[in-house]
Amino acid sequence: MSTASSAPKTESRRMGRVLASESSIREFLAWLEQRNPHEPEYLQAVQEAVESLAPVLERRPEFRDARLLQRLSEPERIVIFRVPWIDDRNAIHVNRGYRVQFNSALGPYKGGLRFTPTVNLSILKFLGFEQTLKNSLTGRQLGGAKGGADFHPRGRSDQEVMRFCQSFMTELCRHVGPDVDIPAGDIGVGAREIGFLFGQYKRLMRAWHGVLTGKPLEFGGSPGRTEATGYGVVYFASEMLATRARSLEGMRCVVSGAGNVAQHTVEKLLHLGARPIAVSDIDGMIHDPDGIDFERLAWIKEQVNVRRGSLSAYTTRFPRAEYLPVDHSLDHNPLWTLGAECAFPCATQNELSERDAANLIRNGIVLVCEGANMPSTPEAIHRLLDAGVMFGPAKAANAGGVAVSALEMAQNSQRETWALDEVDRRLGEIMRSIHRNCRAIAEEYAAPGNYSAGANIAGFLRVADAMLAQGVV
Repeated sequence: MSTASSAPKTESRRMGRVLASESSIREFLAWLEQRNPHEPEYLQAVQEAVESLAPVLERRPEFRDARLLQRLSEPERIVIFRVPWIDDRNAIHVNRGYRVQFNSALGPYKGGLRFTPTVNLSILKFLGFEQTLKNSLTGRQLGGAKGGADFHPRGRSDQEVMRFCQSFMTELCRHVGPDVDIPAGDIGVGAREIGFLFGQYKRLMRAWHGVLTGKPLEFGGSPGRTEATGYGVVYFASEMLATRARSLEGMRCVVSGAGNVAQHTVEKLLHLGARPIAVSDIDGMIHDPDGIDFERLAWIKEQVNVRRGSLSAYTTRFPRAEYLPVDHSLDHNPLWTLGAECAFPCATQNELSERDAANLIRNGIVLVCEGANMPSTPEAIHRLLDAGVMFGPAKAANAGGVAVSALEMAQNSQRETWALDEVDRRLGEIMRSIHRNCRAIAEEYAAPGNYSAGANIAGFLRVADAMLAQGVV
């Protein structure tokens, strides 16, 4: 009698907790939107993550009581500063620099610098928030940050880039340090820019600190750091496929972008026997049905990294391929209409729309694994998941870059350089661990196979527990 009567009460209490959690999330999102108007990228990133957390707040009401969502969504510090510099014609330019130090509950701030005209506070806040959860997933003691400037290195001479970087670091050096904030590269910030930034930091601080990662090998960089994000994406995709007893061997793959992440995604796909058939840049896309092999990839690297040119010349060297220039009148990206089993969006945020997802599904896509940060719109993600497509979210799948940055920091602390094979072995272990964690957490919270939910919950739990333990700070 008592058992029968207690069952409805237990279920009623559980439903009460569920409703309280869902109500708490709705209230939080309304508060967030009111507090951060005109920041669509940031609101999108937080909403995508928080919508997965209702079952966590149901089990852990102390997170609601401590207002963890509100505290986590507010950056600890935002620095905005003027960056004046002189070009080769002695004309003066003024850019705006940023550093969003988002969360340090797990360790010093860690995240890249982005130099591109599209940089704004909304984008950097979204990236800092994502970086906080991503760094948590690696298991390393790293907080989250992001920064950059509305400066475009493309078309600038080395001397102009150097003068800009020196001006940028003259202000940034006050806010970073090996135990405070360790920036890295991102879009528009490669080995050249990192070298100039590091030289100016060392000059001003009068000390050799491992304050930047992604450094050239000659002065403290790690073997494998350049390759890490792209390689990590493919390792994560391989682990996902293995859960369905499949592999990348022989699979046709499309990769958006032609920069560092895309190049090394293609490279690792080739290592594992896949057949990349397309890449893209801001001007258009290459479709090579014969497959982009190592010879073709070497041409792409030379064209992009050394010549800093367009991919449009690809068909002159490899005439069986097709080059399609960007057509802004289209409501979809032709890249995602190609017949392929795997897709790797590695260019920029929100590049894969719901229409693109529908095209991928129609052509038999099996897996989508994100190399860029938030490259798929929420509608695209829902469409892919509803269709049973395996989906690897960026905060888990592209964590290889920051994982090897942590290994670079360890090598700097020890004044050592590890062999490439050792770094790659550790990268593979970290990506497998992230995959296991996301998969296990998704199952624990009743979302089996949903890597987005698993990554959001796993990343959040570690940060939230640390914040709770450290008090209201």
